[in-house]
Amino acid sequence: MITNSVVMLQKARAEHYAVPAFNVNNLEWGKELLRAAEKLQSPVILQVTGGAAQYMGSFRLAYDLLVDLHEAMHITVPVAIHLDHGNYHQALETIGVGFTSVMFDGAKLPLAENLAKTNDLRTVTSQHQISLEAEVGTIGGEEDGLIANGEIAAIPDAVQMAQVGVDMLAVGIGNIHGQYPADWKGLNFAHLQKIDEAIFAATGKRLPLVLHGGSGIDDDQIRRAIELGIAKINVNTEGQLAFHDGIRKYVLADKDLEGKNFDPRIFLTAGSDQLEAMCEDRIRVFGSAGKA
Repeated sequence: MITNSVVMLQKARAEHYAVPAFNVNNLEWGKELLRAAEKLQSPVILQVTGGAAQYMGSFRLAYDLLVDLHEAMHITVPVAIHLDHGNYHQALETIGVGFTSVMFDGAKLPLAENLAKTNDLRTVTSQHQISLEAEVGTIGGEEDGLIANGEIAAIPDAVQMAQVGVDMLAVGIGNIHGQYPADWKGLNFAHLQKIDEAIFAATGKRLPLVLHGGSGIDDDQIRRAIELGIAKINVNTEGQLAFHDGIRKYVLADKDLEGKNFDPRIFLTAGSDQLEAMCEDRIRVFGSAGKA
């Protein structure tokens, strides 16, 4: 069923696994992400950025595509359709379109403005039973052409954002978007634990925390982050690399020159198959298989 992210993330937090949040970039991606989640009976969050929506045509088109795929493929696992890294206006737009979950990325704004706009969106999302994700501490790397250096989220900032009443909170703990460099120092688990404990002390709740830049992090670090409160893990670059690798191998082996393999319905299958395999692998590592 198509739903918001609230119950699936609260369950994940309580049972110490993470819900995969896969970015959708086109029709093929939507199909393979849903196929993998259904096969392994995992809840899943399908994310659309502003850049992906522009590529596909609009947020409305992306939403309709995913809803139609969900129905046509007879998907039974919980699925949230989520805005990833949206600004304030994109959050309002996707709420109007029908998205069941939104992320307002105000991390680059002054904290007071980030808190105020998140609070305004909390009012709107509450009225429509839509889940809301916010962020404190800029995530490093590149996302849709925006480049930022990784930061460690300030604990008081995280606490104030949690007190707004968001359903999930993305925190900077040394993670970055895109591919991790060879000299990356890893996730800061001590800081993650401090953030979680401070939020619990202030609110009395274990808020589902979000790990952005989940592609390429060592599996042991992923599992440790989940133990410390991460309940949603974003994956995009890993999917892009898998999709590209499948197609590249297909072309280098001259498979595209055989028969009518130039037909995109055949040609793209090489990338799609590898994308689905990547999704299944991440679902198993995140521990969400069988949790639907």
